[in-house]
Parts: sequence; C-alpha cells; structure tokens
Amino acid sequence: MNKYLLTDQETKRLQFRLVTKEDYILWLPLFSEKNVDKFLGMPTGLSQTEQCDFWFNKVWHRYENNLGGMNALIDKQTGAFIGQSGLLIQTVEDEERLEVGYSILPNYWGKGYAQEAAQKCRDFCFEHNLAENVISMMHVDNIASEIVAIKNGMSLENQIDEFNVFSITRETWLKNR
Repeated sequence: MNKYLLTDQETKRLQFRLVTKEDYILWLPLFSEKNVDKFLGMPTGLSQTEQCDFWFNKVWHRYENNLGGMNALIDKQTGAFIGQSGLLIQTVEDEERLEVGYSILPNYWGKGYAQEAAQKCRDFCFEHNLAENVISMMHVDNIASEIVAIKNGMSLENQIDEFNVFSITRETWLKNR
C-alpha cells in the first residue's frame, strides 16, 4: 500500500482519488500551454501527446513503486476533473525528500485550487508522521507555483539549477496552526 497517496481525502471543494486511464483525455489540455514542460521538469521538444504519455507513465511508476503520487482532484460540487496533487518522494541533492506537488488544468487557474490541495497534502504529511519537513519544487520562472508554496507556509530553502526548493518543517507547521 502506498502510504503517501491521499485517496478519498477531501477539502472544502475537492475530493482526492487515484488517477485513472480515463483521466488522460481530460489532462491532455495542460500540455498545450506554453512552458508546461519546463515548469514540470519534463523533457522538452515532445508533442502534446508525448508529454501526456510521459506524465502518466510517471504517475503509474510512482503508484507501483510506493513513491507517492499525484491524485486526481475532483470538484465536489460539479464532479469536474480540475487537476492533480499529491505527495511525491523526490531525490534532491542525493537525499530523499517528500514533496507537495500540484498541477491544475488551465481552465481552473487562479481559483485557489492549487492552494487548497497543497495545504491538504502538507497537513496529511504531518498528521500522518510521514516526514519532519516537506518541500515544493518549482522552476524559477513559475511564479504562480511559488506563491502557492509561500501561502502554504513554506520558505525558500535552496535553488538547484533552474528550480527553487521551498520547505516547511513540522515544528513551523505546528506553531502556525
């Protein structure tokens, strides 16, 4: 069992569930946006379909190897698939770290869904004693994701190549509850 998945968790507006093959066609529009491959740390030069294939292969790999994973985010009121978020085991400078990841479909940008999902992931991590600190990594040009990390109580820890690493400790999280 992959203890990092938030399957069946909820927030005020969102329900978390496993990503399914049926979500592929719903997720495809994300890869028509400029800079998505760069922002998500994916290979450049792939077609929209190849990018989506690459993403879904990573999702399945994480599920199968207990490396956390993205959860589909479903709007509880409308049933719409609005994005993906989850806890991911990442290797950062030769150290395994737990990351709060979030990606929202373009039609739902600017509505607070990333923030809501990221907070749930952070809280789930600390409430279930999964790590003493949690990070979010984003491309240095991805200002919207930086804002989500800051609103999630995180502060800039480091810059590695073209990616900023934001983090929060359990101790800081407890103080700010």
